[in-house]
Amino acid sequence: MAQHELEPGPTTLHGRFSRELPPTLTIDPGDTVVLSTLDALWSLEPPTEDGSPHRAYEPRREGIDDGHALIGPIAVRGAEPGMTLDVELRALRTGPWGWTRAGLRATPLTERLGVAGQPARLLWDLDREVGVARDQFGHAAPLRPFLGVIGLAPAQAGLHPTWPPRREGGNLDCRELVAGSRLLLPVAVPGALLSVGDGHAAQGDGEVSGTAIECAMEHVELVVRLHEELAIETPRAETPAGTLTLGVHENLDEAAHIALDAMVGLIAEREGMSRSQALALASVVVDLRVTQIVNAGVRGVHALLPTGALDRGPAPGA
Repeated sequence: MAQHELEPGPTTLHGRFSRELPPTLTIDPGDTVVLSTLDALWSLEPPTEDGSPHRAYEPRREGIDDGHALIGPIAVRGAEPGMTLDVELRALRTGPWGWTRAGLRATPLTERLGVAGQPARLLWDLDREVGVARDQFGHAAPLRPFLGVIGLAPAQAGLHPTWPPRREGGNLDCRELVAGSRLLLPVAVPGALLSVGDGHAAQGDGEVSGTAIECAMEHVELVVRLHEELAIETPRAETPAGTLTLGVHENLDEAAHIALDAMVGLIAEREGMSRSQALALASVVVDLRVTQIVNAGVRGVHALLPTGALDRGPAPGA
């Protein structure tokens, strides 16, 4: 299998999802892609604490480069609608700095919390060798890097914003998608057209301020596979924490229902049981977690089946 390399530049960067964007790279299933990314703001240097301008990538195309700084699109030979793309995250290494912000603009959440128009910015030094982030006030957080955006082009024509997550992935902001994970996404267009970006050095479930520790990614290694016979309706992942099914919807309850519906089906298939039996088992072993509540009015919930939760162990008296 071949290995390919991508760096941020005029032929690889874009800020929209679209089936109409030409691929910057075409690969075969099983190939490896090694790449680096800018942060979500297209920054070339750390943002400032007072919000004054900082150096960012230029030039940017109006209407195309106004979302997250994504690398791609990557076309996969043989990918067709109804198939499933499998993105294995082999390695993730952050850049040396990151940032988190809150309260910059009025939203229902910031108004509810009383912080609308009261901007706060945390600037982080990322010690990759020790695995710790430290902000300007001395707070420390363990590094747990992942990509906030991993997604495929949707079937609908036109240019689509990067902020909301979709059934084809995108801005999922799922903190469990660390190195060693595999994300499965439903293919909607020929070639799949995979794009990635929005590096996060660490994040809590919910991404409650709207940002994680946002950062560039210095090294990302992906192995991209294709499952021709597998059809899924919502993203699924195998992670070090366990198996995930993800639901996204404008309504948080509906997002939870989508994630749970997929998990019940998965357990029923794996265990050879009815959906009612699978739901009863899920009530004991599955955790529902709020993935994020801040992405353009689209909420995310993931159902987590922890690793080993369905292991039967020895029979009584054995």
